[in-house]
Amino acid sequence: MTDILFTICNTGILIAWGALLFAPSRGFSKPLITFPWVPLVLSFFYSYFIVVSGGLAEADFSTLKGIVQLFQQATPESAAAGWLHYLAFDFWVGVWMVRHSQKNQIGQVYIFIPLLCTFLLGPIGILTYSLVYFFKKRIIEAR
Repeated sequence: MTDILFTICNTGILIAWGALLFAPSRGFSKPLITFPWVPLVLSFFYSYFIVVSGGLAEADFSTLKGIVQLFQQATPESAAAGWLHYLAFDFWVGVWMVRHSQKNQIGQVYIFIPLLCTFLLGPIGILTYSLVYFFKKRIIEAR
């Protein structure tokens, strides 16, 4: 069951990211942008995987050693939960970037690379988008 649910989530997020990257202004993408449906669905499955893996009662998030131990003791369910955690938040950030760029009149062509970086590298996408935003803002203010 874990493999099937994981595959559904992993495939679904690829489709959602495709819509965000290539067609954020199209009708079928609007529901993905106006409400966090995708992170909501991923959160449901994340919760399921946390419960079936036994939870995080013994996890030590306060030290690097504790984090390493958490990874070393991972089960398929806890690893799936960890992965869904990344998928949900990275997509949430991607949606925010699209909405923020639309609000600030930054064209899709300028945010494609930041979105791709967010999809693949999380925080590097946020950094890249921030650079695009501030650069674009500075150009507009200079006019």
